[in-house]
Amino acid sequence: MSDQKSDKKSFESILRKSFSRVLDAAAGFFLGLGIKPNHITLAGLVGNIIAATLIGSGHLLWGGLTAALMGPLDALDGAMARRLGTPTRFGAFLDSVIDRYDELLLLGGVLVYFTRESNPNGIYLTYAAAAGSVLVSYIRARAEALGFDGKVGLLGRVERYIILVLGLLLNRTVYSVGIIAILGNVTAIQRLLYVRKRAAGSVRQD
Repeated sequence: MSDQKSDKKSFESILRKSFSRVLDAAAGFFLGLGIKPNHITLAGLVGNIIAATLIGSGHLLWGGLTAALMGPLDALDGAMARRLGTPTRFGAFLDSVIDRYDELLLLGGVLVYFTRESNPNGIYLTYAAAAGSVLVSYIRARAEALGFDGKVGLLGRVERYIILVLGLLLNRTVYSVGIIAILGNVTAIQRLLYVRKRAAGSVRQD
């Protein structure tokens, strides 16, 4: 039995709605140049590789600025696909996979940075942040495969991205990965418990 979607608006949906006109205009511009949504997705990946390299080499501010510039591309490729009116299943799949790579690349850059700085607390927190991020995404995917809402919880991908970028820009990276490490894993547990509750309810209704 399918679960009903939560009425609670996510921070990501609020951002997309707030900037919908800008995204639609940008989508029309790039489509007019012959650029496809998947090209934007891959451009974001390249940009985050550059950002991760900068972070790992100790250029936190430039790495943060580069990552901040790449963030809107994730919303832009979706706006372009919707404007075309023919979003493909592979395009959505590719976008989801690249999102995971983008996040892990940035955290990988942070891990390299803390390793070079011989900062064990930063290393541990970054690992915990990466683990929480992966679990949050994995639990969502498995929940939605079972027909449940997988977007519940405190810290989604967009929130994690913003927290990490702010930490880089403000040179408070250890605090940002600490927040993600704690709240990311809390979110994973929230989603796990939510699915458990909904699954138990579905069994009783059946």
